[in-house]
Amino acid sequence: MDQEKASLFRLHMSPGIGRTALFKLKNSFGSFSAALRAPVDDLARRAHLSLLRAHSILSHDDITLTRGFDALNKYAVNLISFWDDNYPEALRHIHDPPALLYLRGQLPKGDCFAIVGSRRATAGGVVLTREISAELAQRGICIVSGLARGIDTAAHTGALSADGQTIAVLGCGIDRVYPSENHRLFQRILEHNAIISEFPPGVQPLAGHFPGRNRIISGLSRGVLIVEAADSSGSLITGDFALEQGRELFAVPGAVKNSTSYGTNRLIKTGAQMVTEAADILEVLWPEAQTVSDQKVEELFVNGLDSSARNLYQKLNFEPQHGDELGRACGLTPMEVSAILLDLELRGGVLPLPGGRYIRSR
Repeated sequence: MDQEKASLFRLHMSPGIGRTALFKLKNSFGSFSAALRAPVDDLARRAHLSLLRAHSILSHDDITLTRGFDALNKYAVNLISFWDDNYPEALRHIHDPPALLYLRGQLPKGDCFAIVGSRRATAGGVVLTREISAELAQRGICIVSGLARGIDTAAHTGALSADGQTIAVLGCGIDRVYPSENHRLFQRILEHNAIISEFPPGVQPLAGHFPGRNRIISGLSRGVLIVEAADSSGSLITGDFALEQGRELFAVPGAVKNSTSYGTNRLIKTGAQMVTEAADILEVLWPEAQTVSDQKVEELFVNGLDSSARNLYQKLNFEPQHGDELGRACGLTPMEVSAILLDLELRGGVLPLPGGRYIRSR
């Protein structure tokens, strides 16, 4: 890491130094290294900081800073600043872009589209999300979401099932997996895609961090789809950011009396574009996209499975079946069935239901 990036990281780890202060320091001193060399009173005056805050920059806790640098090395984290050439161009032009992004993995190139929604998603919402995400990813569109339970998880999984690109944006430090149940999904995304955060290592997933995370999700993307959302859902905040940032806003309609449809139905009533399939999004944002038939997508998925997984997958349908029943039909042990079903779930091929039952999700 060069000296300027190390100085930027030190400043970002300083108590009370956030996005706004970093931009002020860069504008005032020309470089972050110069800011750290400045006398405390000069630092406070030129960057419009209090003396207490300026002093906190120059007297940073070395133990905390060392732990931060250790985390960057341990998790192979790259720092991307607003002033770097590889900073995401779409994000650069929102009115409050992050001064610093922490990146694990590799940022995909090309257009991005965000898909978010309820953490308490319905089975139908999860299936539809995976289908839309896979079809968009099949056309080279990177799917952006927040790694949360429910719709976010389905969005990432759908993209991966099509061997597509996806970006997970965290509301915590880049060294943390939240929620912890998505550890395996987190690792799958890291293999060929990207995890990003504007929070330094060690930061907890506090509720106040997620609105900022949502502005990045929409800021990276040409459009935002909200699949399911209660009337007070945090996903609607992402929709607000999308409108503020000039992004296209889409929503999936739902049953009037279903609580997870209140928010999306209201968005449609107030102007969001209604979506029931990926074609509705492609028609607006990528009308030139080459059509890939559902049958072709399904063939590619099935051909990517080994013989045991293919046999079990083909026994599944849209009626719930217990894992034991599938094992007997395929001549597999419970351990083999469990391993195959977990792999199919991560690939976006099956959806687990309560009571050890499963349905096809493609």
